[in-house]
Amino acid sequence: MSVRKAVFPVAGFGTRFLPATKSVPKEMMTVVDKPLLQYAVEEAQSAGIEQFIFVTSPYKSAIADHLGASSELEKFLSDGGNASLLASVRGCQLPSNAAHFLVQEKPLGLGHAVWCARKVVGDEPFAIILPDDLVLADIPCLSQMVAAHEKTGGNMVAVVDVPREDTKRYGVLAPGEARGGLVEINGLVEKPNPKEAPSQLAIIGRYILQAEIFKQLGEQKYDVNGEIQLTDAMCALIGGGPFNGFKFEGKRYDCGDKIGLLEANIAYGLSRDELRNDVAAVVLRAADALKSD
Repeated sequence: MSVRKAVFPVAGFGTRFLPATKSVPKEMMTVVDKPLLQYAVEEAQSAGIEQFIFVTSPYKSAIADHLGASSELEKFLSDGGNASLLASVRGCQLPSNAAHFLVQEKPLGLGHAVWCARKVVGDEPFAIILPDDLVLADIPCLSQMVAAHEKTGGNMVAVVDVPREDTKRYGVLAPGEARGGLVEINGLVEKPNPKEAPSQLAIIGRYILQAEIFKQLGEQKYDVNGEIQLTDAMCALIGGGPFNGFKFEGKRYDCGDKIGLLEANIAYGLSRDELRNDVAAVVLRAADALKSD
């Protein structure tokens, strides 16, 4: 069965970016001229996703506003003859029958956020996209995964190699057989001590999962932090069918981190023909200023 639905867990408070995120959702932080959320939606669209499920909080109306129509702004741009800006604004919109907004009343973890989407997802395979993880690639990351998933079926997570000291920040694979860009998953460990990590292959925010994950999430108990972990539920699926880590082509930026967001802005600016020279000049001037200090 093809992957037609994607879940976007966007209910978090974004405390790493306070005070900026006091009134602006973290997912609306910009990289060059688009919010992280829009990059995530466009990646899903390029992969053939038809239904977009946003698990949000009661305090994030800006997300729905961005993805909906803005008649006053569109009229202003149309009256002013700003065709290119009008097209960019309309390009942000999702049809009302394709966008679903679900409320996670309490921040009970990624697993709980995914579980909140169970009724809309139904019994078919689905994708999960964490907008914090931005992937700059010729072929979008989720498109690569969907193409691989059509051959393998089962469950799949995107993985990257991380320094061993960073394994404590991720879900980490206990890897099995490697076949090209696919790595069989024999086990998963959530945020292991670097000395005990089974590998340096870490899961990032792209998943394709079977609907049976909802049964596992519904049976889970809360962890010591009062959260339901997606990694724990995925562990219960290992051995019941294909479960692979996918090594995608492209560069991942951790935009849940201040330095990662800054780096992404530079990289995405340099990737655009109309901005490349100016961005490069700004970076060089900043480097020269540091040298003079």
